[in-house]
Amino acid sequence: MNNALTTKLLLVDDDIKLCRLVRDYLEPMGYSVAVAHTGPEGLEKAVGEEFDAVILDVMLPQLNGFEVLKMLRAKSNVPVLMLTGLGDEADRIVGLEIGADDYLPKTFSTRELLARLRAVIRRSRITVSQRKDDREPPVIVGGLTVDPEARAVSLNERPLDLTTVEFDLLLSLARASGRVKTRERLLLEVAERDFEAFDRSIDVHISSIRRKMGDDPKSPQFIQTIRGVGYMMLKS
Repeated sequence: MNNALTTKLLLVDDDIKLCRLVRDYLEPMGYSVAVAHTGPEGLEKAVGEEFDAVILDVMLPQLNGFEVLKMLRAKSNVPVLMLTGLGDEADRIVGLEIGADDYLPKTFSTRELLARLRAVIRRSRITVSQRKDDREPPVIVGGLTVDPEARAVSLNERPLDLTTVEFDLLLSLARASGRVKTRERLLLEVAERDFEAFDRSIDVHISSIRRKMGDDPKSPQFIQTIRGVGYMMLKS
């Protein structure tokens, strides 16, 4: 994580005009914006240098954004905000499932870009700077163990590989075992952004967590959908 006063960003997009606009908007606000215009170049920079966040377009020459993200996630937990085409829900779902922290349609406003960047960076910094004297004991629900200090999850002593957002979601639900968490509350607690309560990203993350846990949504052992409201971690 960058320790300087300036927040270092990497923008990977082949749209030169867009890159210039984003850089011109963010740099006066204390962001240093490095730019890459191809997938391989972006991956090389993201792995070889230290950034506070990466803004990654899906459609890139030579190596697309999904491929870049998969390779990056094997080596780094840097927050990644993906850019998708208008209405490309499939792109958003795939990106979130393979480790993106958030997504943004390419019709984004600069204010929304800034808000989402601040959210993913803030969440990442909180994770890195957790202090030992604030140690929270593991949360145990049946065979599920969620350790906030180690940021580790196991199910029946089998480790689960979760993304940053997936871990935060599961921890939030586990802490509130037996109580319903609305989508809006989960957005505020986990994504730290106050947007639409029915943001599809929550559903995508929950679906990914269930898949990794082997938890059948039709007959759940852990996460129950509360129709039209949100989700609840079932008590053991």
